[in-house]
Order: sequence, then structure tokens, then C-alpha cells
Amino acid sequence: MPPAKNPPTMVWMRDRTTKTRPVVTEEKIVRTAIAIADAEGLDALSMRRLAAEMGTGTTSLYRHVASKDELFELMVDTIVGEEPLPEPGDDWRAELAQLARRQRAVMLLHPWLAQQAARHPTLGPNVIARADHYLGVVSRMTSDPTLATMVVDTINTHVLGVVSAELAELEVQRRTGMTEDEWRNWVGAYVRQVVESGRYPHFNRRVLEADDVDPATRFEFGLECLLTGIEAALRA
Repeated sequence: MPPAKNPPTMVWMRDRTTKTRPVVTEEKIVRTAIAIADAEGLDALSMRRLAAEMGTGTTSLYRHVASKDELFELMVDTIVGEEPLPEPGDDWRAELAQLARRQRAVMLLHPWLAQQAARHPTLGPNVIARADHYLGVVSRMTSDPTLATMVVDTINTHVLGVVSAELAELEVQRRTGMTEDEWRNWVGAYVRQVVESGRYPHFNRRVLEADDVDPATRFEFGLECLLTGIEAALRA
């Protein structure tokens, strides 16, 4: 979508300080919005709902936040800023793994983050600081900024993909009211028919012989594969 002819000034480029101590503040708005999104998701968040939750009118909100998109930017940057960046160490691979694990944990704690990350990137100071730290870790292995960026993007994509799959499974359980075991029982008769047909030998082995792997193990396996491949590529 092309940008508007006269887009508003980015929130990060405006003077957001106030000379007085108003009842409604940017911080209170953002914290209340995060609480709503954590409990009910982004779709439940509107300026009207936010105003009602805070016991004020929407006009007072717009004095601090110009739009819902701007509110999302502030929410993301606030959450990212709550997670302290690790101290630089000697093992770049361990540092990248630690950053990825923390990122996954934060996204699972605030499920709307994954949804917002899939929409468009945010450019708040905390988000940029985290990206700078990430790139700094990779730069110890390569001086090529393009390659370093691709490494960071690849890890971010892995985290977002795995978390999105985890959240989608939880959403299905919420929507259907069925647990994982209940779903397995529901599809069990059909799967038995498929297995007994003998038409899909590799699928049969997956059903009959493969272990059930929890999301954390799947995440770690994918992360380890990525880091091994990244290390090989950077040393080539």
C-alpha cells in the first residue's frame, strides 16, 4: 500500500514530554492497552474500549496517541524494553541462542506480539537497540552488514514461525474447546483407516513409531540446525 501523501510525523520524532502531570498519560494508555491485548488479543483493542477501561473519553487519548497504529508501536517498544539485553560474551552462538529463547518467551507471554510482528516492523528505540545488539553479536563473525542482517532475519523468522504455530494450536483448542488429547481421540478412527490402508508407509512410521515432541524441543532443534548452518556459512 503506498504511503499517504501527507503522513503524520512518526511518534518517535515528536516531543512527547508534558509540562504538567495529567491524569491520562502515555504510559498509562500503553500499559492499559497491553493488559487488554494480553487478555483478549489485538482485535479486542480499540480506542473506545481503551478509553472506557481508563474511565475517560477518546479525545483525551488522542492528545497522547495519534492512532491505533501508533499505539501498537508504543506497545511493542514497551514490551521489548522490559527485557534487558545480555552482556556481551565470548560465544556468539550461545548469545544468539539466548536472544532467540528470550524472544520466544516474550512472544508466548504476550501472544499479540507475534501477530503484530507479522504485520510490519516497528522502529521504536528499544526495538532498534535490540536489533543493534543482535547485529553486534553477528558482526563478531562477519564484517558484511548484509550477511549479518540476513542472519538476524533468519533467526527472527524461525522464532516467529515456531511461536505462531504454538499460538495457532492454542487458539484451535480455545475455539473448539478440545484439548490435544481430545483432538487425537476425535481423529483417531480416521488415522487408523489411513494407517491400515498401507498407502503411506512414511506417514505410518511417523504415526506408529515417532515420539511426540513438545514445542520447546521443536524450537531448540530448529534453532540448533539454524545456528549450525549459519556458523558454516560465516566460516566459508
